[in-house]
Amino acid sequence: MLSDDLQRIFQGQAGICASFGSRFYAALAGRIAEDIAELGCLFTPWEGDDYAALIAAAVSLRFLGSLHDLALSGDDLAVTAAFPPAGDDADAAWEAAKAAIARDPARFQAFMAHEPQTNEVRRSACLLPGFLTVAAETKLPLACLELGASAGLNQLWPRYAYDYGEAGRWGDAAAPLTLAADWTGPPAPWGADVCVVSTAACDRKPMILADPLQRRRLKAYLWPDQTERMERFDAAATMALAAGVTVEAADAADWAKARAAPRDGVATCVYHSIFWQYLSAATQGALEAAIAGHGAAATEAAPLAWLRMEPVAGQPFPIELRLTLWPGGEDRLLATVHAHGAAVEWAPPAP
Repeated sequence: MLSDDLQRIFQGQAGICASFGSRFYAALAGRIAEDIAELGCLFTPWEGDDYAALIAAAVSLRFLGSLHDLALSGDDLAVTAAFPPAGDDADAAWEAAKAAIARDPARFQAFMAHEPQTNEVRRSACLLPGFLTVAAETKLPLACLELGASAGLNQLWPRYAYDYGEAGRWGDAAAPLTLAADWTGPPAPWGADVCVVSTAACDRKPMILADPLQRRRLKAYLWPDQTERMERFDAAATMALAAGVTVEAADAADWAKARAAPRDGVATCVYHSIFWQYLSAATQGALEAAIAGHGAAATEAAPLAWLRMEPVAGQPFPIELRLTLWPGGEDRLLATVHAHGAAVEWAPPAP
């Protein structure tokens, strides 16, 4: 039964939020779980989906995002007052949100119709050691192609500074944004010679940072009591606007087939993060075929890398950083990482 599965999902979401340090969202998700039977109209698009499909669709994050979007908008003063930073009362927030849902359920349904697009910029701290590995092993400049890029903030990964504590640092210390993450394991190839000669990105529905409503939608997927995530987003968005970052509207499989062919003199690097689960099985298969087809044409002078930060299939955790590098095409686990980029457990196989 849908309501039973949703209750279980929101209970699980409460636990995840608590473990990730969001006390407010943990409490709010728990209240939602208690009242889930009252919200059936909001979840009708997922009627008939089983528990695994609901997890893959991230319905809990869609709904929480719709509430935070209302709080950020200021359109409902009671909701805004109860949400951080103005307030921190999950009970008051939920009572105000239920009243808002009763008045205008279509607003929440419209927000939830599209999958989450967090564009969590600290995921670049997990992707970086993968890029360094490609650069170190190919000894070539990188041509980077991001799939499911949302607003494109992670295209700016070469411009951020990174701080992994005693494990290492990378990038320009004077960069406007420093991404810090805990590191365990042996050192990454911090000294690799990295030259990024081109970047491009696609998304089925790119988010336009210059549009205040779309920028707010991106921010709504951040957890409201985690102010450091909000600040990182603001800093990265400012950098992206200044840099003129763009994201092409395209199907990922079609785009990769058209754009990811290996080129002499560069290492073509296709990458994505927390993206795979939102693709249909048909698109996943087409994308795998497109990348593998290009991989078959790769040479030492024109290699192809596929770098991805994704959950293990069918599960929300763990999140793995994996690399496939052609020629050769061996799939390697490089690290296990935090979903929001807070930690990297680096464990590449011995060469």
